[in-house]
Amino acid sequence: MAAATVASLVALAALPAGSSADPSLGQLQSQLSNQQAKQQHLQNSIGGLNNLISSLDSQISLVQSREAAVESELANDRSELAAAQAALKRERRLLALLRARLARARTALTKQLVSSYESSQPDLVDVVLESHGFNDLLERITFLKSAEHQQQGIIRITRLAKARADAAAKRLAALEAKDRRITADEALRARALAGMNSLLSSKQDALKQAQAVQQAALDSSRARGRQLQSSISRIEAQQAAAAQAAQAQQSQSGASSGSGPGVGPALGPSGGWAIPYAIVLCESGGQNLPPNSAGASGYYQIIPGTWAGFGGTGPAAYLASKAEQDAVAARIYNGGAGVSNWDCAAIVGIH
Repeated sequence: MAAATVASLVALAALPAGSSADPSLGQLQSQLSNQQAKQQHLQNSIGGLNNLISSLDSQISLVQSREAAVESELANDRSELAAAQAALKRERRLLALLRARLARARTALTKQLVSSYESSQPDLVDVVLESHGFNDLLERITFLKSAEHQQQGIIRITRLAKARADAAAKRLAALEAKDRRITADEALRARALAGMNSLLSSKQDALKQAQAVQQAALDSSRARGRQLQSSISRIEAQQAAAAQAAQAQQSQSGASSGSGPGVGPALGPSGGWAIPYAIVLCESGGQNLPPNSAGASGYYQIIPGTWAGFGGTGPAAYLASKAEQDAVAARIYNGGAGVSNWDCAAIVGIH
């Protein structure tokens, strides 16, 4: 939106302010005033854009801090994932070992059971009757106890191996679930990070575009203002040259005829002016000028309509005496309330 607004200002600043092939000083001054107003509007727009830039900088800093936090979390997740995968490999190796041990224990137990089933289990009476002496009896009893102990040990080892295998299987399932969860969290954070980066890039692009459009609009308006100021200076120089020529002509006419209708030499700051002398100097150079292209004439460059409207006699101001021109100008000026009737007032800084 900011870029579109400033682009419209660029188009407006590029348009010529008037359609006249040879605009008057008043028209040029009006165009210059319009350009100055456009420049002020652009400067206000620049101030608003700077505020947006500051706000965007804060948002960018926030996004970058969140990005750093996500990167740190991703690093932690990757570490946890690596640890889980290493533990998973260890548990798988342990599970394979326990399963092999369980298989061997089951095989040994099966053989023991088959052997016990195929041969009758001797009791204590048979052992005593079949023994050949006391030593043989002790050996037989010791053998029976050892066989029973070995059988119980096989059973105990088998049960322990089965329990450990079951526990390892549970741990393996938990590790696999944790592996899946960490992988899913990592993918989710990666998508969030990609979205943050996209948002950051789009805002940076918008900022650069707005800055470029804003600078183009301001440059265009300033260039137009320089053109208008150059034209104004040229016309003022032409008016000053015309005033000097008129003064020379009036002096020559006064020397030959000794009189003229309201025409006299240029007057300085002490000429008893009805308005500030700076405005008079800008308008007429302190001389009773004949009508210009707009019809303005006299010391105060008053057009015929305004001259008649404020009580001036005769068809034009320059034909009246200076005293009458002073009186009419005083009524127009009205203590400063009517200063805007002179375009030069804005030029010399009197409002």
